[in-house]
Amino acid sequence: MPDRAPQPVDRQLPTDEARDLISLARDIAQREIAPRAAEEEDAGHFPREIFTLLSRSGLLGLPYDSEYGGGDQPYEVYLQVLEELAAARLTVGLGVSVHSLSCHALANYGTKQQQVEHLPAMLGGGLLGAYCLSEPSSGSDAASLRTKAVRDGEDWVIDGTKAWITHGGIADFYTVMARTGEDGPRGISAFLVPGDAAGLSGAAPEKKMGMKGSPTAQVHFDGVRVPDERRLGEEGQGFAIALSALDSGRLGIAACAIGLAQAALDEAVAYASGRQQFGRPISDFQGLRFMLADMATQIEAGRALYLAAARLRDAGRPFAKQAAMAKLHCTDTAMKATIDAVQVLGGYGYTADFPVERYMREAKVLQIVEGTNQIQRMVIARHLAGPETHRTG
Repeated sequence: MPDRAPQPVDRQLPTDEARDLISLARDIAQREIAPRAAEEEDAGHFPREIFTLLSRSGLLGLPYDSEYGGGDQPYEVYLQVLEELAAARLTVGLGVSVHSLSCHALANYGTKQQQVEHLPAMLGGGLLGAYCLSEPSSGSDAASLRTKAVRDGEDWVIDGTKAWITHGGIADFYTVMARTGEDGPRGISAFLVPGDAAGLSGAAPEKKMGMKGSPTAQVHFDGVRVPDERRLGEEGQGFAIALSALDSGRLGIAACAIGLAQAALDEAVAYASGRQQFGRPISDFQGLRFMLADMATQIEAGRALYLAAARLRDAGRPFAKQAAMAKLHCTDTAMKATIDAVQVLGGYGYTADFPVERYMREAKVLQIVEGTNQIQRMVIARHLAGPETHRTG
């Protein structure tokens, strides 16, 4: 029924190159991703060929150094590309965000030799990454992780299980946080583990409410031997590396959430403009017009919030508080916008004939991944009022 094509988002971009990248991303999204999204999500198909195309097109390593195959783009440009991809299919947008997160430790904490050896293939060589922090018993309390890496000569031997890993079982490389020392955050180190390492295996993917095309699985490490030259950063620095990556990764989730919310709004506007009731389009009715106006306002506010945080990051200024705010606001906006889009479409919105029911199911996970929205509120509050006071007795 929708007969009105969505208007492209009017973006403020810093360079002509950035505008070209947005045009390229939009073209790939509309030509290669969106037409197959519903069918492939329903079938649980992961579009690995799309990630190969994005890698060849230079869109899989945008925020990283061109010396190693990256795009040398500021985060504000990378995130807007991410938004375009997520609007076409969240599995793709989120997958690119997770891949970028998986490259963060090496790109920011690796030695020059490590970067020269591994980054070009990771950024532009068609490889796909996964980020391994969470475990079955440590999600929000990531510092309590139990996966261990024990030194054996010039190698480390990793044993344990990671949980809720996007691309688990299919990734070409894993950035893994493992305990190498004392309990707590100071005893954790980071490692770059190849996907074909002996003893590494992925469990069957989780059966999820949404994002069925994106494999999420436990990853088992059974005596996985990794040479010391694949340790990233110093021993005991892994938790700080993980938190640094998550600050940037939360902006990726925020951008994906706004892309999803924008897709829901576009669908709702198109439907409301074409659907006739009582002799006129339902977009004429004030109650519905106000709903669309509220959706659009919250989406624009979310976009402005994540871009403001990205510009702080690009300027080398602290941005952790703003990243948490962006992740919180944008993912809550995606949830509300997709619910409202279903309402606008009425009974049709509850059917698989239209994409808004899928958008609603997908939006929920964005309030959970890379720090639940309750954790984001804790992070924001700590910046405002300082750490919590713990009392005993």
